[in-house]
Amino acid sequence: MKIALMDSGIGLLAAAAAVRRTHPGADLVLSSDPDTMPWGNAPEKVTELALAAAEAAAAHRPDALIVACNTASVHALPALRARLEPELPVIGTVPAIKPAAATGGPVAIWATPATTGSPYQRGLIEEFAAGVSVTEVPCPGLAAAVQEADEEAITRAIEAAAALTPPDVTTVVLGCTHYELVAERIRAAVQQPDAKRLALHGSAEAVVAQALRRIRERAIDAVDATDAERQTDDTYDAEDADGAEGTLTVLLGGREAALPSAALTYAEGRLLAASDPLLKA
Repeated sequence: MKIALMDSGIGLLAAAAAVRRTHPGADLVLSSDPDTMPWGNAPEKVTELALAAAEAAAAHRPDALIVACNTASVHALPALRARLEPELPVIGTVPAIKPAAATGGPVAIWATPATTGSPYQRGLIEEFAAGVSVTEVPCPGLAAAVQEADEEAITRAIEAAAALTPPDVTTVVLGCTHYELVAERIRAAVQQPDAKRLALHGSAEAVVAQALRRIRERAIDAVDATDAERQTDDTYDAEDADGAEGTLTVLLGGREAALPSAALTYAEGRLLAASDPLLKA
């Protein structure tokens, strides 16, 4: 099994690490273009950059492509699917507003300034969080600070966003994949003394689960349903049982490279680094 992930930068690490933890035998292809980050909020430009990153990943013939980027999912998902499906399943990333709202709230949604207040996010709130107290919290500079592993900038950005977060919130949605890399720092900044432990909702686990479902569905479509279920389950079991770790291919701007040094400052990056052949060289 081979799963590709794409993002503007290292926000894809959270979902990639989720694959590595649950299916260590899976091969991973990580495609990003940090030189062009941030991708901004202009649909045509985001689509152009997202297509380039996706096609670089697709050249490695993965079984599924995870768009591990909220911005790319908002603006480029239809174009990505039109270009790559049905040959390659494309799975987008949606802020986890629905499961967060199911807790009853109050909920805060931390997102980039471009996403905060956008018709896209407001639509998700109206659809999934009607009747729940929701506060949209812009986080200027946080994604860029995480990308550069700039500790002081991360601290400042988190503190600024925490100051805009109502003290009674019980749940925070991490509306940018980069934020999942500093989830515990966000929790510490928002957590109120003597209050129930703050719930954080990212997208990594859900998007990986959806990718695995799409891979299984393709196998079932290809052969008899009963045999496909047995064969795909046996494949996953074999990957986990033989102890062999899957390969890792990192693409930066379409070119093979080692994981960026900033990635190694996060637990998710260090987990993946163990299978990076260019770091071992």
